[in-house]
Order: sequence, then C-alpha cells, then structure tokens
Amino acid sequence: MQLLHSLCRVPAPAGNEAALTQFVLNYVHEHQASWEHRPEIVADDRFQDCILLVFGQPRTAIFAHLDSIGFTVRYGRQLVRIGGPQVEAGYRLVGQDSQGLVDCTLTVDNETGELGYAFHREIDRGTELTFYCDFRETVTTVQSCYLDNRLGVWNALRLCETLEHGIIAFSCWEEHGGGSVAYLAKFIYETYGVRQALISDITWVTEGVHAGQGCAISLRDSLIPRRAYVDRIRAIAAASGIAHQLEVEGSGGSDAKELQHAAAPWDWCFIGAPEDHVHTPNELVDKRDIESMLALYRVLMQEL
Repeated sequence: MQLLHSLCRVPAPAGNEAALTQFVLNYVHEHQASWEHRPEIVADDRFQDCILLVFGQPRTAIFAHLDSIGFTVRYGRQLVRIGGPQVEAGYRLVGQDSQGLVDCTLTVDNETGELGYAFHREIDRGTELTFYCDFRETVTTVQSCYLDNRLGVWNALRLCETLEHGIIAFSCWEEHGGGSVAYLAKFIYETYGVRQALISDITWVTEGVHAGQGCAISLRDSLIPRRAYVDRIRAIAAASGIAHQLEVEGSGGSDAKELQHAAAPWDWCFIGAPEDHVHTPNELVDKRDIESMLALYRVLMQEL
C-alpha cells in the first residue's frame, strides 16, 4: 500500500492536478523497465495535465481521474467547494500560498452554513486547500482522504505491470464538471480506433453494495451504459470467479458522462471498489475489494 499512501499525499484538487501528473510520470519512467510491456507515453500541451499510456494494439481504454475534491479560498476567510466535499467543522485543511505553507481548520457557520477557515493569518485568495492526509492501514482496510480516486489511479498503475494491449487515460477535472475526457476520447478514437472503456473509479457502500464482497460493476448511475456491453463484462466476470457485486443507482456520475455524450460510439462501464465515508478525510475501503478490482481489470483487459 506504499504507492497508494504516496498517491494520497499528493495534493491535486480539480484544476490543479500538475503535482500528481508529475508524480505519475516519474513513477512510469522509474518502473516501466520492470513491466512486461513498455507503453508509448503521450503527455504534452495538447492534453494539459492528462496522461495517456498506450500499450500494444489497444482495444479498450481505462479512464482514471487524477483530481480530488477540495476548497478554494474566496475573500476574507471564506471558502468555496471544489466538487462536493462533505463538510464538518474541525476538518484539517492544508495548502500553500505566497506566504508559505497553510495548515488550518475548516469552519462552518451554524446558521448560514457558510464555509471558512481558522488560521493565524488570511490566506491568499484563490489558494486551493485539501484535506490533510492521515493514511491508516489495518490488516483488512485502508482509510484516508482521496481514496476517490487515488485508488483508481493505483489500480491503473498496477495494471501497467502486466498489460499488453490497452490504453490508460489519466484525466482531470472529474470532480468539478469534467472537460478533459472529451478531448482524450476524441484523440483515442481517431488515433487508435478504440471505442470501449472501463472507468477505474471508486463507488459507494450502500444498502445494496457492501464492503468486503468484491468490487462493484455498475449497471447504471445517473447515466445508463449500453446493456450489450455491460452484459459482456458481466459474463467475463462471472466466468472468472472473481468476487464482484452489481450496483444500480439513480444518481452520481464519472468520467463516463463525457463518453456518453461524445460524438463517437463509445461503450463504457464503471467498475470500482466501494468506499464508506465518501468525500471526507476518512474514506474507508476493504482490501478484499481492492484485490477484486485489480484482478477483474486484469481479466477484462485480456478478454474484452
């Protein structure tokens, strides 16, 4: 879990993913010699802070978003949400502005719900703040801020160790409206002819999806993937014997929303480990679901 711990510690709120982009690129350069197959690395100004790793003759693309939720300093001591973080007075927030490192406390007005911070000075407006990383590991679980979606990124990087054919797409802005997957999908489709995708992201523990019973294959959220494609995935998953669950939700979304709206015939399916305490500093995932997620992706990338 050392790689996951390191990923969770790198701040990358939506719109300011550069530090995590560089971390991932450094990791790829340092480790690709030990992988079974080396990818083409596509990372330049055309794709802003996104990264594509292209292996062999790809048939399927995996999308994993780099960014996280967080807060932007407004005026005075006000904060504005980045994405949809859960808020509770006393949460520890960290960042950096022109005056140095920031380590402050989230405040919530009891009457208005207005968000702010407690710190010994005013923080530069426009500064991004993220949850302080307190990574906790037990024999059966990991708990930290930003397992959504550092765990999806971890899954994608671990897949690179054995992947022969496929594309890994590390995207940006997913937590705050998206935008990057549109141009990534266009480039992938036009350059490689790939039009089927898996979304390496983290979902929720609910009354129907339980921790420790395997990763979730989502049949739908606020969007509905093409049933024929999802049925192919379900058949492969069933034949593999890998523990998994089926998820049905009426809300929520992911990088898939831009594939669904693309001007190309993209198929997609969200597959991810479920977590508890979503969008808090204390996101919690069962290790059995992490193992299931990686194992299922390995099989799917061979057979899809």
